[in-house]
Amino acid sequence: MESHVYLLDALTTPRGSEPIALAIGASELKLFELVLRPGPPPAAGSRMELGSGPGSSGPVDHVRRRIGYEELTAAARTQLAETLPRLVLADPARYLRFFNEAPAISRRLHVLELLPGIGKKTMQALLDERRRATFTSFADIEARLHLKNPERLIAERIERELSHADEKYRLFVVP
Repeated sequence: MESHVYLLDALTTPRGSEPIALAIGASELKLFELVLRPGPPPAAGSRMELGSGPGSSGPVDHVRRRIGYEELTAAARTQLAETLPRLVLADPARYLRFFNEAPAISRRLHVLELLPGIGKKTMQALLDERRRATFTSFADIEARLHLKNPERLIAERIERELSHADEKYRLFVVP
C-alpha cells in the first residue's frame, strides 16, 4: 500500500467539480488519479502523504482510481521523467540492493541487462565488482565502473515498465 505519492499534474476542472491530480506512488510505483481537497494544488513534483479521509491534513482527499501510463497527460509524462530520478535517489537502499543482488534470468540473460545501456560487458564488469565488494552508493557504482548516472538507468527502466503494459519482466513496478 502506498503511503506517499509524487504529484505529476493537477488538472483544471469545471467549477463545482472535484479537483483532480495525477500522481505516482513512491514505493510500488503505481499511477493514480487523485481527488484533491479544495484550495490551490501543490506544485508538480511535490511529495505528498496519501492518507485519505477526514483525519488527514494533506492535500489528497482520496484516491479515485489507479490509471495506466496511456491515461497520463503530456505534462504528467514530462513530469514523470523528471520525478523518477528523484524518486530513485529518495530510496537508495532499495535500488542499490538491486545492483548488489540482481540474479540471472537464464544462462543467456541477466536481470542487469534489462537496464537500458547495460550490455554483456558492462553486466560482467558489474558482477565482478560486486563480488569484490558490495556497492555502497550510486557514486560508488560510478567510480568503480565508470557508469554514468546509474540512478537514471533505474528511472528509465521504471518508465519503460510503466509505459509498456506488456513488458515481460517487471523489476520495479508492481503489476
